Amino acid sequence: MTALAASPGLAALCALLIGLVVGSFLNVVILRLPVMMERAWQAEIATSQGQAVQAAPAPFNLVTPRSRCPQCGHAISALENIPVLSWLLLRGRCRGCGARISARYPLVELATGLLSALVVLQLGVTSEAAWALVLTWALVALSGIDMDTQLLPDSITLPLLWLGLLINSFAVFTDLSSAVWGAALGYLALWGVFHAFRLLTGKEGMGYGDFKLLAALGAWMGWQALPVIILLSSLVGAVVGVALMVLKNRGRDVPIPFGPYIAAAGFIALLWGEDLTRWYFRVSGLG
Repeated sequence: MTALAASPGLAALCALLIGLVVGSFLNVVILRLPVMMERAWQAEIATSQGQAVQAAPAPFNLVTPRSRCPQCGHAISALENIPVLSWLLLRGRCRGCGARISARYPLVELATGLLSALVVLQLGVTSEAAWALVLTWALVALSGIDMDTQLLPDSITLPLLWLGLLINSFAVFTDLSSAVWGAALGYLALWGVFHAFRLLTGKEGMGYGDFKLLAALGAWMGWQALPVIILLSSLVGAVVGVALMVLKNRGRDVPIPFGPYIAAAGFIALLWGEDLTRWYFRVSGLG
């Protein structure tokens, strides 16, 4: 630990390698958690209607079964599951049948690794960096799931919220009072926007998962970080939304997941929020 603290480059390299491995697991979470949620919902609906719940043919969770090619069922071996490297060596194709393997898998692994290295470079080898890595990995998983399904699972957002309050009872990122108010105001801010938009347009502009995600970020970083997160996520969301309408001819009625923008803004605020706030007050003349 002392050697890592004395060598930021070595610490960042270790974080990169750990992040690559975690990113491989996050691919599993992104792919399987929505399926697990859907099966649980179907079982609940069947139970509520008095129907017999059919047992699943085989266990399906984040560990079981082993990863397989969806085309031919080829079981992915350990050597075929090395983050990024295996995809490159296989040239993005299944070893069993030659079917294409989505580039998203190595991209998630690489993104997780690079973001992890960035956290350690910015925060050093500290307890804050360790907790920031946990938050970063959760944000990657949430972003991937939201882009696929437009869902932000409670099984991630709610534990993330409570974990933020718990660690800030020891003042890791902010004091507990700021964390509690951050959670409350984070939820209420988007809740208010949601209902105002619905009253004005008759449409729902976002989901309740977005409220919970912003509440979780408020619990981690305090209410002081919320303006930066909201401003950044809204700005990036607007730019990407306009770009999609222009480049891909997507209509205004096509829903765009907002969770990834909140997650990206939260990550930026986690590492550079105070600097951004000071810069804003300086250029606006309020500082």
